[in-house]
Amino acid sequence: MGLMEKIVPPALSRRRFLQATAASGAAASLVGGQTLQPTQAQPAAAAQGSQTTITKNICHQCPARCGIDVYTTDGRVHAIYGNTDHPIANGKLCPKGPLGTYILYDPDRFKGPMKRTNPKKGRNEDPKFVPISWDEALQTVADRLNALRDKGESHRFALVYGRGWGASCAGLQGTFGKLYGSPNVGIGHSSMCSDGSIKSKQATDGNGSYNAHDYRNCNYLLLFGCGFLEAFRPYNNVMQMWGYMRTKSPKTRVTAVDVHMNTTLAASDRALLIKPGTDGALALAIAHYILVNGLWDKKFVGDFKDGVNRFKPGQTVQADTFDEKWVKGLVDWWNIELKDRTPKWAAEVTTILERDIVATAHEFGTTRPAMAIFERGAHAHSNGILNGMAIHSLNALVGSLFAKGGMMYQMGVPYGPLPVNEEDYMDDYAKNGPWKKYPRIDLKGHEDGYLLANNMLQEVGPNSLKGKPYKLDTIMFYQNNAVWTAPNGQQWEEALKELFVIDTSPFPGETAMMADLILPDHTYLERLQDAPTYPFEGWPMTQLRVPAIKPLYDTKYYGDVLIEIGKRIKGPMGEYYKALKDTENVLRHLAKGFEANPGDNGVKDFESWKEKGVWYKKPYLWQQRDGEFYEWDGKDYTKKMTPEEVKAKLLKTPSGKFEFRSGWLEANADWIAAKTGRDKAKLMFPHWEEPKHPGGGDLYMVTPKVALHAEGRGGNIPVAISLLQPVMGGRDQVYIEIHPETARKRGIRDGDLCRIKSEVGSITGRVRYFEGVRPDTLVFPMEHGHWAMGRWAKGRAPGHSGEVTVNQSDRISGQCNYYSTKVTIEKV
Repeated sequence: MGLMEKIVPPALSRRRFLQATAASGAAASLVGGQTLQPTQAQPAAAAQGSQTTITKNICHQCPARCGIDVYTTDGRVHAIYGNTDHPIANGKLCPKGPLGTYILYDPDRFKGPMKRTNPKKGRNEDPKFVPISWDEALQTVADRLNALRDKGESHRFALVYGRGWGASCAGLQGTFGKLYGSPNVGIGHSSMCSDGSIKSKQATDGNGSYNAHDYRNCNYLLLFGCGFLEAFRPYNNVMQMWGYMRTKSPKTRVTAVDVHMNTTLAASDRALLIKPGTDGALALAIAHYILVNGLWDKKFVGDFKDGVNRFKPGQTVQADTFDEKWVKGLVDWWNIELKDRTPKWAAEVTTILERDIVATAHEFGTTRPAMAIFERGAHAHSNGILNGMAIHSLNALVGSLFAKGGMMYQMGVPYGPLPVNEEDYMDDYAKNGPWKKYPRIDLKGHEDGYLLANNMLQEVGPNSLKGKPYKLDTIMFYQNNAVWTAPNGQQWEEALKELFVIDTSPFPGETAMMADLILPDHTYLERLQDAPTYPFEGWPMTQLRVPAIKPLYDTKYYGDVLIEIGKRIKGPMGEYYKALKDTENVLRHLAKGFEANPGDNGVKDFESWKEKGVWYKKPYLWQQRDGEFYEWDGKDYTKKMTPEEVKAKLLKTPSGKFEFRSGWLEANADWIAAKTGRDKAKLMFPHWEEPKHPGGGDLYMVTPKVALHAEGRGGNIPVAISLLQPVMGGRDQVYIEIHPETARKRGIRDGDLCRIKSEVGSITGRVRYFEGVRPDTLVFPMEHGHWAMGRWAKGRAPGHSGEVTVNQSDRISGQCNYYSTKVTIEKV
């Protein structure tokens, strides 16, 4: 086999590869010790007198959105460092940060728009892509959308996306769907990420969002399955704060809860290995202990009228004996659930020693400020919202909400308005067309589906395949490789065989191999794009991604792709997008909001935003102190807030308080009881419920993220592959962690090739003995098993975990239950 045949992906012939890569080539790369020459040579070294430019950009390796300085010399990016003036990065980056050059110069990137010429689709089918012009590509999409609209079937167009970033890309999708007339435009990936966390907060404190945190002033962290030192957001800053918290005086004490010994647990003061799905039981026992021992924050929570603690194990309390302050339903919660949730009870459910539960509860209840933080490890189960509510309730009991050293929610960015108003471009079809009678394809917000969910992305493919509630015709993907990331992705493969598929990824992922059209996006070092921060420290912040280099290939920024398609839609919609013009025009209008709200770093318009790369404005405007809420008056937190102001701005529940008795869930009690079988008398409280573990096996399978995960975009980076798994990884694969005792009972030796099975499929991979994993659990990251994505990604062991993960979701939150499948394992 010749060198060209070695580097050409199997899905492309030599001739069509040369056609599709006619634009300037990537940097030289190494495979098996052989040098791959670029199609157009790059300068070997900067010539004397060469100019180096430093461009402000935002990393795209994870949700952290760290500010980066990108060094470019003679048109070539050669270094990436943390921006010293960016509040998240502070001049630092995590191990993923410098790898952006590998993504930029990935030789397997798509080089321009292409169309499929092989009508057959499947893993072993060559798409037979051929290059086409952007005009042909965009017009092809517009023609399909116009035809669907003409037939009154615009609802059969779906646009699904992953990490959407800012107003100049994903932010445009809502308007696109509204003007075009489809409920399925802008279905996000949040249900496959952490909606379980978001909905747990919505149920209790009224904020459907992620928390921001004041780590610098926190003295105790109780971490439930959040991978704090592996993948928690914002990862780079979290590591910086860990160093600070663990060396300050007094040192922040940490208890970490997970199913295996990972970096976080190894670095903590106490590591608790919990039975999967039982985190809520542990939290309930901690709450029980805090109340029985009088350790709750009385200034925030309230107290018994006579000061005598009546919380006794197994005994009910009269509600009228307790005066609640900023909480609702504490005594009801105690009577219906907490009174029986002792540490001894929780020890049996979780398999954690009772003494360790008591020690954790005492420390958490007596050390202030303290925070209980959780993520998918706790809420990616059928009982996930209940686990999340129980854990978040601990923050209310110790008064950490909106407090110094506690948690709050991220403020929005004061962007200026867009240059045109969408309402002025609504035709009769957009207002009253037949699409209005159709539910979303994912049945989000529908009584027969997931009434209270934000998104149900994992249901889009399977529902279309079943024609439930109808079949799609055309689907477009942005930042989303659903074929690979969805549980039981085999259903997506079958679904996409029936549909016209448009993929906008720069990379040849699994979804792209099923596509009919490739409209490749720029990589992040080539984009102009805004990126408001994920929850950080509460005060508002937004970054700007500035191109460090002209696009290497004939790619186009997704925001501009959406606008250009919009211009080609018939009627007022086309006129709207012509007036919108392009994403730079969008960003310039957004930046006008900074004129009246200049940032702390002097950013006051579009040009200064480009120069600095970030706008932010401190401080966070509200603080709870000793049970009273105060607003920033320009100098300090001295303006006392009224209960009405607290309800409007902070505790956005029906009662304006933290609700142990959730008014949101109670208002939907009939539907919840009917669809989940839960007891109508207690379903609105955080309570214990045994999780459902599908799959048919005898071992739990957990697929956590690791530090080099890069949300799948690093799958074709050799450096990332070699450093991937921090605990048990190898240089060329990810090992499946298995307890030695579990393995020996099955005749499995360390390093054996094994097969994992569930009711939906099977995969193979090599095991490694690890006494740090629970004997009833298998652990391996969801990283490898690609059958596409590029030459280094393809075929790495183990097989993809999604192929054995059952598609089960929490019926209330819509959270995909990635960590609940039970499997069998056997030696191959």
